[in-house]
Amino acid sequence: MNSAYQSQDITELAKALLNVQRQLQPIPKDAENSFTKSWYASLKSVMAVCRDALLDNGIWLCQYPVPVDTPGCLGLVTKLTHAESGQWQSSLAVAPMPKADPQGMGSAITYARRYALTAMLSMVAEDDDGEGAKSGQKSDVRSKRATNAPQRQKAQNRNVSQGGDNFIVSKSSSTRLENLPQLEGIAYQIVTAQDGRDCIIATGNTQSRKEILSGAGFRWNAQRKVWWKYADAA
Repeated sequence: MNSAYQSQDITELAKALLNVQRQLQPIPKDAENSFTKSWYASLKSVMAVCRDALLDNGIWLCQYPVPVDTPGCLGLVTKLTHAESGQWQSSLAVAPMPKADPQGMGSAITYARRYALTAMLSMVAEDDDGEGAKSGQKSDVRSKRATNAPQRQKAQNRNVSQGGDNFIVSKSSSTRLENLPQLEGIAYQIVTAQDGRDCIIATGNTQSRKEILSGAGFRWNAQRKVWWKYADAA
């Protein structure tokens, strides 16, 4: 292996990581992507699964951003160091920034940390069709979230107001929607994608207005049957 990514000898590190992998369990999918309506394992969930196993086996985990030559991207180094022997192994992940500001940088770092760490430790997320499916029950976290979904939806509805005759917008987000085309029968809402960026979705009689929506920068998602665009492009 390229010496830039590991120490000359990793025997003791490999022994420790072998014990780590014996302790690791599937990562609970604890977060919901409101745009794709899918569940994923957050960074918090990933760290909760592996932190104690790493510490118990004397492995120091360090993740830090570094500059890369690819425009619009940042690099993230993930390094595992065996404290007793000093042996180490690392990887470099290059992630695109959704937008060139601190929020975009933070989203890219969080995204890269999750994927780089799970790749280095060969971690996997819980299987939706695994034991929970066999027993006909969801995991505790998923069950609680599913049970609370109606309450969350009611809370979201309380935070939505109608702007004029043609928009249904969040009060806190109305300024980002004011420049969108005012079309009869079309409603706009802001949701958050898995990459942390806010997206605007258009609902209602969109098919008859698809040329106007396309001209305004919206894209058609055939899987979800919805027109959408990033909010920072509004």
